[in-house]
Amino acid sequence: MNKKDPIGWQKFVEMNDDPYGKACVDYAERWADLMEVKLVLGEKLETVAEKTSHDADTDGITGFMYGAAVSMLALCWEHGEELRRWHNLATQLKDEGEKANLSGGVLNPALLVIGDRTP
Repeated sequence: MNKKDPIGWQKFVEMNDDPYGKACVDYAERWADLMEVKLVLGEKLETVAEKTSHDADTDGITGFMYGAAVSMLALCWEHGEELRRWHNLATQLKDEGEKANLSGGVLNPALLVIGDRTP
C-alpha cells in the first residue's frame, strides 16, 4: 500500500491492536493493495473499488468496519481522497454524499431502517 501518510497509518496500526480494530486495519490494507494492482494496469478507481472491496473481505467485515477502512484510507493512502469521494457518492441516498465530499467527511455505510420508509 502506497501511503501518503505513513506515520498516520502506523498510528492506526498501533491504536487498533484489538481483534475488531485490527480487522479494520488489515481489511483496509488488503483492499488498498488490491486496488493498486488494478490502478497500475490503468483501470480507474471507480470501476475497481467495489469489486476489490468484496475480494479484500476475507474476515466478514461489518458496514461500520468498511466505513472505518474508507476513513483510514482517505487520510493515509495515496488514492484515499479519490476513494473517499467515490465512496460518498456510491453510498448516498439523496445528496448527502455530495455534501460529505464538500465537507471532507465520510458517509457511514452502516445503515439500518426500522419501519416504513414511505413519507
